[in-house]
Amino acid sequence: ALEPLSVGLAIGVASALTGYLSHPRFYCSYVECCPRAGQRLNATALKAQLDNKLFGQHLAKDVVLKAVLGFSNNPSPKKPLMLSLHGWAGTGKNFLSQILAEQVHPAGLRSKFVHLFLATLHFPHHDQVKLYKEQLQNWIRGNVSACPSSVFIFDEMDKMHPGVIDAIKPFLDYYEEVDGVSYRKAIFIFLSNAGGDLINKAALDFWTSGKHREDIQLKDLEPLLSVGVFNNKNSGLWHSSIIDRNLIDYFVPFLPLEQRHVKMCVRAEMKARGYAVDEKIVQEVADEMTYFPKEQKIYSDKGCKTVQAKLDIHEDL
Repeated sequence: ALEPLSVGLAIGVASALTGYLSHPRFYCSYVECCPRAGQRLNATALKAQLDNKLFGQHLAKDVVLKAVLGFSNNPSPKKPLMLSLHGWAGTGKNFLSQILAEQVHPAGLRSKFVHLFLATLHFPHHDQVKLYKEQLQNWIRGNVSACPSSVFIFDEMDKMHPGVIDAIKPFLDYYEEVDGVSYRKAIFIFLSNAGGDLINKAALDFWTSGKHREDIQLKDLEPLLSVGVFNNKNSGLWHSSIIDRNLIDYFVPFLPLEQRHVKMCVRAEMKARGYAVDEKIVQEVADEMTYFPKEQKIYSDKGCKTVQAKLDIHEDL
């Protein structure tokens, strides 16, 4: 027969071990967990990521940094954070959304708490808008119930069928709860090419008048964007109740990139591949890009989107 002391010791050890294994810090080091209530973003890390990886977008960096940190530091926000990023392809919209997702959930787009929707993949058929709206509401409700700080990214908003995105309007509004679920800690991000022409024209007007692009302020572009996107029939936000109810916190403009910014992208890609930066190759890749307007050739018409492919050609060098 076992001595009472031995039995008691075994039970004590087992209880301690069980308690240790079930401790959130231990468990979450092996299994992804939703961030704890009150957990704040690392402001220094987010700023460093934006400074080191996002080029030529002083407005987007400033607006998003302040918006996200203010939201994160607010113990009781009145509504979810809703950002709508606008600009031509290759200017950094996807890049910024990935950086932000990684700061909230370290696994980024691989996280089970970060959800990416592509309009042409997830909502392709015009005659199934009603079904998409029901599916979208169920998906968001289920995932926010599992993790209040879920991140939802909607790409290709300019290709989404009008009306689909209005399904999420109740989740973005100033409600403490909807059907027993609070959405006030969630983050919603729209990515769209819509409004890119308006942004490009404003940037070109600044250049023509001899002003620096860094002098462009949010107030110079945000009103144009909100009205332009709302009235754009080719946008998923056409006459959207989300805009009509002022539920988008910021319309974030992404400016067209100049050749100097393209060079920054080339250098960053070379470093990411473990290459020594060769300025001759940097210049060659930048020269292979196409620029507009046709006469002045100031801005890259694809931003940095094709930098990786262009650099592949120079691999042997």
